[in-house]
Amino acid sequence: MAVITVEKLSKSFKVKIKEKGLKGSIKSFIKPKYNIIKAVKNISFSVEKGEMIAFIGPNGAGKSTSIKMMTGILFPDGGKIDVLGLDPTKDRKKLAYEIGCVFGQKEQLWTHLTPYDNFKFFGAIYDIPESVVEQKIDEMRELFELDEFINTPVRNLSLGQRIRCEIVASLIHEPKILFLDEPTIGLDPVVKEKIRTLIKRMNKEFKTTIVLTSHDVSDIEKLCKRVIIVNKGQIVLDDTMENLKYHYLNKKIIDVKMKEKVNLEEVDGITILKDKDYNLKLEVDLKKKTIADAIKLLNTDNMIDINISNVPLEDIISEIYKDGEKE
Repeated sequence: MAVITVEKLSKSFKVKIKEKGLKGSIKSFIKPKYNIIKAVKNISFSVEKGEMIAFIGPNGAGKSTSIKMMTGILFPDGGKIDVLGLDPTKDRKKLAYEIGCVFGQKEQLWTHLTPYDNFKFFGAIYDIPESVVEQKIDEMRELFELDEFINTPVRNLSLGQRIRCEIVASLIHEPKILFLDEPTIGLDPVVKEKIRTLIKRMNKEFKTTIVLTSHDVSDIEKLCKRVIIVNKGQIVLDDTMENLKYHYLNKKIIDVKMKEKVNLEEVDGITILKDKDYNLKLEVDLKKKTIADAIKLLNTDNMIDINISNVPLEDIISEIYKDGEKE
C-alpha cells in the first residue's frame, strides 16, 4: 500500500539576474530581469507503508524542493502529490498531524527549555491529552536513552543528544511518515551509529515510513533498502540498495600517513589517487582486490595512521548520471 504517490511533479523558481556596475544595478532595480530555474522536472515515484527509502542527490539537485512539496511547505507548478490520502497543497494542516520532520541543521526545539518541557509543548500543539503525552515520553526516554539529560536545557546538550531529542519531538504525535534530512550531520562515528540504530528500531517498532536524505553513504547503506537519486531536477536512479552496492559502491578510499616516503606501483584494482611526501591515497576496486590486498602493498611498520572510507556520494551520483546519458 502506497503512502506517498508523486506523479509528474514539477517546480520552477524565478531568480533575479544581477547586472554588474552602477548602471546595471539601477537598470536591474527599475526593470529587473529573471531566469527561470527548473528545480524539479516531472518526477514520479511512490513509497510503500513501512519503507525506509533514501531520497538523495547533490546540492541543488531538487531533493529538498521535492520534500518541501510533499510536506506542503511549497506548492508545485504541475503534477500531483498524494500523502496518506491527502493533497499537501490543500490539506497541509491535516497532514501535519500525520507526518514528522527532522532537519539536522535546523532546530525545532526551544533551546531554553528542557527536552521534557519541549515534548510536553509539542504534545499540547498536537492536542494530545496530557496523560497520553506522559506515557509517550516515558516510552521514548527509554527507547532513546534520554534519562541522563531529559531535564537539561537543550542549549546545553551535545549535538548527538539534541538530534535524539529532535527525533523524539517529531514522534510525540505518532506520525505515520517521518522525513529525516541529514540526521547524522556533524556527529562523530560512535554517535552516528547510535542514531542509525535508533532509526532502525523506530521503523521496526512503530512501523514508521521513513524518507531519508543524507550525504553520508554509510547512512544510506546501513538504513535503506531502496534508493531514489535525483540530479538536476530529475530521477536518475530508483533501485534497491543491493543493486546500487553491487554496481556503484564497490570502491573504497584508503588514506595513509607514513613515517617514510613509499614508492608504489599501480596494480590492477588499486589506483594511486595521491602520493605526496608521506601521504598516500588509494582507490580500491573491491571487485578486483580486497582492502587487505591494498594494505599488503604498504609496510605496516612504516604506517602512522590509516583511514578507510567510501567514495564520495557526489562521485557515485556523477557516475550514475553519466551512465544514464549514455543510454
